[in-house]
Amino acid sequence: MIDFRYHLVSIVAVFLALGLGLLVGATALQPTALGGLIRLSQQERKQIDSALATNRQLTRQIASNDQFAQSVAPQLLGQLLAGERVVVVEAPGASGQVVSGVDQALGQSGAPVSGHVQLQNKFFDTSPSTEQQLSQLAQQFAPPGASLHGSPVAQASQVIAGAILTKDGPGQPVAGQRDAGSVAVLSGFGAGGFLNVTGHPDARATLAVVILPDTPPSTGISDPQSQRLVTFAQQLNLTGQGTVVAASVAGSGPGSAIDVMRNGSRAGHLSSVDNADHAVGQIVVAQALYGQLRGVSGRPGPATQRCGADRPAGPPPGPGPTTGARRSPCWRARPRRWAPCWHRHWPPACHRAGGPRWRQRGPVRQRSAAMTIWPAAATGAGSAATWGRWPAAR
Repeated sequence: MIDFRYHLVSIVAVFLALGLGLLVGATALQPTALGGLIRLSQQERKQIDSALATNRQLTRQIASNDQFAQSVAPQLLGQLLAGERVVVVEAPGASGQVVSGVDQALGQSGAPVSGHVQLQNKFFDTSPSTEQQLSQLAQQFAPPGASLHGSPVAQASQVIAGAILTKDGPGQPVAGQRDAGSVAVLSGFGAGGFLNVTGHPDARATLAVVILPDTPPSTGISDPQSQRLVTFAQQLNLTGQGTVVAASVAGSGPGSAIDVMRNGSRAGHLSSVDNADHAVGQIVVAQALYGQLRGVSGRPGPATQRCGADRPAGPPPGPGPTTGARRSPCWRARPRRWAPCWHRHWPPACHRAGGPRWRQRGPVRQRSAAMTIWPAAATGAGSAATWGRWPAAR
């Protein structure tokens, strides 16, 4: 049997070891341990300060780029879309900054905005009752002789698109003129809680811009809201003369409608701009509409990632003087391949003058010699060079 003295000695030994450990740790090991922690903290602080300095530099660079883009926007966009009308469709959660910036760019391009259509959350509801209501409204307001196809959302999108857009050709509704049919369509879907309107979108436009939410609803491309936004944009593109899908840099990330378009493989083509929260992107929205009018849409991603690809050149800038353009170190006839793929061949004097530029040749009309190819790195995830060809959804 173990006596009491054994337990007492064991307890004393445990506390003695604990005390010796505390004493050694507080004296002999303290300078080494504390010095290591201080050095580690200083390294972390240097990394944080460097990251903050880089962030401040990039922020100033983006602000400078936006300021410059705003100053040259009248020259780049002047009367680019003269004679056209544009309707703006806003998804739930669309940024007011993007909407107002796009409106301003469209105004500078000479295309009045006929009105705004704000889609409501109910339009993206997948419940059977909502699907049935959409189908009933589509059948009720479909023009005589019209053939509706696809899901209830596709049918409703087809009817709404027909009320706000026209190709303005022979046998088509006249752009800018309201009629009882278009008024009834928007009123009916508005009464059902599917959309709201401001201005006069029922005075049909020829072009459309779809503004995506500032934050994607999810990170997956199967999200119903993103899928239905692409379906709606496709119907707009089929009904009018062109449609551009625009979003902020954050709103074009994984799970957005632009992400759906990137990963889709369905018929039709749309154009998109993924940095419409900056002045550069807002300018490109108008230029992409100009390209749509001439049968040019684009592809996703920065142009510098697709050097050598068979890509059509972007739309030219607005009208401006071309006198003396040949004397500029940056003047050169627009190459047959996409210009960023040729950037290393430009002379040093051109790079000192601000980068390669081109002048539009052709019978359309004279263009400015100051069309700058915007570097993608200057504006974050998107740039003026990112507008491209996208497969649309059904």
